[in-house]
Amino acid sequence: MNRSRRRYDFDWLKVVATFTVFIFHCLRFFDLGAWHVKNNQLDAVATGFAELLLQWIMPLFFLLSGISLYFALQTRTARQFLRERSLRLLIPLLFGIFVLSPPQVYLERLSNPNHGVSPWKEGQFSGSFWEFIPHYFQGWYLFGGNFAWMGIHLWYLLVLFLFSLLLLPLFLVIKQGKGQKLINQLASALEKPMVIFLLGLPIAILESGLDPATVGVRVAGGWNLFTYLTFLLYGYLIVVDQRIEEGVYRYCILALIIAGLTTPPLLEPIRNQLTGEESIYGSLGYTLITALRSLNSWCWIIAFLGLGKKFLSFNSPALRYMSEASLPFYILHQPIILLVGFWMANWQIEVLPKFIVLSLVTFAAIALLYELVIRRISLLRFFFGLKPT
Repeated sequence: MNRSRRRYDFDWLKVVATFTVFIFHCLRFFDLGAWHVKNNQLDAVATGFAELLLQWIMPLFFLLSGISLYFALQTRTARQFLRERSLRLLIPLLFGIFVLSPPQVYLERLSNPNHGVSPWKEGQFSGSFWEFIPHYFQGWYLFGGNFAWMGIHLWYLLVLFLFSLLLLPLFLVIKQGKGQKLINQLASALEKPMVIFLLGLPIAILESGLDPATVGVRVAGGWNLFTYLTFLLYGYLIVVDQRIEEGVYRYCILALIIAGLTTPPLLEPIRNQLTGEESIYGSLGYTLITALRSLNSWCWIIAFLGLGKKFLSFNSPALRYMSEASLPFYILHQPIILLVGFWMANWQIEVLPKFIVLSLVTFAAIALLYELVIRRISLLRFFFGLKPT
């Protein structure tokens, strides 16, 4: 069970996932849904691409996080693990809450006070950023106020930290070998033909069975928290036994085909035609389309893991650089997207060239900030979850 060898395919997949969430949030500036800052012209094509990425991006993040938890625990005691998690997750989260979130909430209040579930009933804020700062601490974001207790897009760091605490006792039991019999039984079952696809069933049950208006709320990344917890656990279990991992890789091409074939019915125009009036929670149409969505997501994950193992199992200086930069890039990307988007929202140009400008300018700004400032200043490395130089 002690498999501490560095896995470069997982490192590459983390880099790809981080870049993809950047593209996803650039698309959110143009799609038809509510977001913090919106372009003056919205676009159905951007909506379709955003829906496609939403199918797998956060599930992949949590599954890779589960894999990382496994490898982290191989070389750390429980105390060392908790200290490392706190430095890498909680410190950037607090930095985001008090430094990076106020500008995002300010831009949202300037341009879109009725965003999501936290409207300002009294209308738009029209003062300067410094005049807004006292208002930032009025009420809780997502509950009618402004204080971004979850760091806006950094909710992932908060949830990952809480999940790590919750599952740590189980992971320690597995590490000590006390659950080896159960692991062997699971590995033996997943070695059988096609059984690996049945791991999508718990996700389908959680997504279709939990009311999205209450405990199954999908306000964070398009999936409910219990689904994310399941993906995290899957990530840990996949690498705990070689047989489980091989079961995933064996069907990656088939999973890719199934994912491709089942994606079109999940896009909004086709989905609405299929479900019609049966799209409410508890209806047959809702249950079937949600189960299909869950299977589709799991197939995308299997495909990415298998293709990553086949084509990305190599090291390079670029990988080492991007692996370290991934967390700062993730922390910085949305505030800068919102800033650049707010600046260019009323430009009278078409959506595609504006998307290209937004993506390139934002990417360049993040890259320069990381290389010239964050990477070189010890205090900022600490705030962004990096190890000391």
